[in-house]
Amino acid sequence: MNAKVDWKGRMSFTGSADSGFEIPLGTYPEVGGDNDGFRPMELMAISLAGCTAMDVISILKKKRQEVSDFQVKVETERSDQHPKVFTSAVIEYHVAGNGISESAVSRAMELSADTYCPAQAMIGKIIPLSLKYFIYEGEKFGDAKLVTNGQLR
Repeated sequence: MNAKVDWKGRMSFTGSADSGFEIPLGTYPEVGGDNDGFRPMELMAISLAGCTAMDVISILKKKRQEVSDFQVKVETERSDQHPKVFTSAVIEYHVAGNGISESAVSRAMELSADTYCPAQAMIGKIIPLSLKYFIYEGEKFGDAKLVTNGQLR
């Protein structure tokens, strides 16, 4: 895999990779930026969320779970000192649908963490990762009722 960033001026860049898609990168005005794109560390958190989300939703579909809404959130803690690396992360899986199986969700999370998600495998070697789940009955989170939640790790 190859990736690059092209400078657009000041503290603005455009990132691209083999897929051909582009993504804006920027930073805060107080450090010379124009607030016009993702911060690189945000993209690391999004990469973690996206990697495991793709695994988990794929596994839940194979397990014939009737998922109607799905979201993965990543909350990171960062060091106060430079370099301001991640020091821990909590990954939350929010799954809505009809009759979603708690065991199917926890197994999908486990398979993603231990077998399929390279982002989780890499980041998990450096910082502690907590995995939590929230299962809702209903079509969309706004109208759905939380029926169970738990923590895998």
